[in-house]
Amino acid sequence: MSVEIAVRRLAHGDGLALPAYATPGAAGMDLLAAVAETVTIAPGGRALIPTGLAIALPPGHELQIRPRSGLALRSGIVVANSPGTIDEDYRGEVQVILLNAGEAPFMVERGMRIAQAVLAPVIRAAWREVESLDETARNEGGFGSTGTHIPGR
Repeated sequence: MSVEIAVRRLAHGDGLALPAYATPGAAGMDLLAAVAETVTIAPGGRALIPTGLAIALPPGHELQIRPRSGLALRSGIVVANSPGTIDEDYRGEVQVILLNAGEAPFMVERGMRIAQAVLAPVIRAAWREVESLDETARNEGGFGSTGTHIPGR
């Protein structure tokens, strides 16, 4: 199944490929850097990287911006607000906040695959205030409360 996404290429995105799936089974489409000059991200630093694309998502969808696993493993490059969300009513340029969690400066060059985008359906919540909640085995157990029991001990 495919869903059409309207895309407008911005001037600084000329010559770059549109987001595409690398394999038939891929969930994410590669996003490319539409930088005019190489951007260097120092260790611990971050940068807003343009893609040169503005989009119109179909109603009931979001575009999730996620790190590329290879960049994260090899260079420590992650998406700072991962996953980033592009809302269906946003019409500005899709940009990616890259964070260098690695130990060396990282160079972002024009056309580099910097992140992946996953189209996802959105289910809207309707809040209903109640006096009490149903009980569960976990109840109010918070951070680290599951997995603390070791079988056989």
